Amino acid sequence: MNASGSLLLPPGPLDPAWVEREYNNRQLVPEHPAYFTRWEKDSEFVRQTLPGRLELPYGPHPRQRVDFFPAKASERLLVFLHGGYWRGLDKRMFAWLAPAWVAEGVSVALVNYRLCPAVGIADIVDDAIAALNWIAIHAPVHGTGAERIVVAGHSAGGHLVGAIFAAARECFAFDLARIAGGVPISGLFDFSPMPLFSGNADFRLDAASARALDLHDKRPTIAAPLVVAVGGDESGEFIRQSCLLADRWAPQARELQILAGLNHFSVLEALSERGNPLHEATASLFHAV
Repeated sequence: MNASGSLLLPPGPLDPAWVEREYNNRQLVPEHPAYFTRWEKDSEFVRQTLPGRLELPYGPHPRQRVDFFPAKASERLLVFLHGGYWRGLDKRMFAWLAPAWVAEGVSVALVNYRLCPAVGIADIVDDAIAALNWIAIHAPVHGTGAERIVVAGHSAGGHLVGAIFAAARECFAFDLARIAGGVPISGLFDFSPMPLFSGNADFRLDAASARALDLHDKRPTIAAPLVVAVGGDESGEFIRQSCLLADRWAPQARELQILAGLNHFSVLEALSERGNPLHEATASLFHAV
């Protein structure tokens, strides 16, 4: 078996108990509530102190909303898609990401999207694309330059970054040369285990619909480089998922970062930590040619 093929799961049925152990991040990180509490507290402070344009609609649904935190006189924009297994969490929890980037002259857009089980994951991909189209067109009206866009996402949001990069070019309403890069963090790109995961009560995937969401067997249609990242203390499966995408999308996926000592939640904090390899690699995408 070649190196690329070895990153795929072996054929045959999977053990549901194994899938649950590998993919249930809240069980793997029992202290995850402390992250959520801190993120919510810090984000509330940011919304009160950092100038922003909040709850801007990119569609009719109440969750189809964007928050902007503009950097002064900047054409660089970091678009962030949150995680929550496509069925939870909210952009409001992630405003804490903005201050470090704004201080570096990079504006930040935080995106909400509809959630399972009210809609399917394919519908959420459509939301992510619609949000990016709206941001690219309307950001300047709201004081946010958007000539150099990096799209980042964590967990479910990491998958959405990949899905944006693999979407048909006709889905987009702006010049894709404005996308400077993508940063999928701890994403899912091989959906074959998902029908056996407890979250599938909300995803409602069967083998065929899971296969349709796979990204490792597709090629990106957006030409910008990617930085793929995952925590070194995450499950073997989450590490495999990022290794698989980095392998299949090389050389466009120009860097794979397995960040030692970081779990599924702490890895996100590396995105806003100046001096951290993930932060620096993301910042470098704005200058990539």
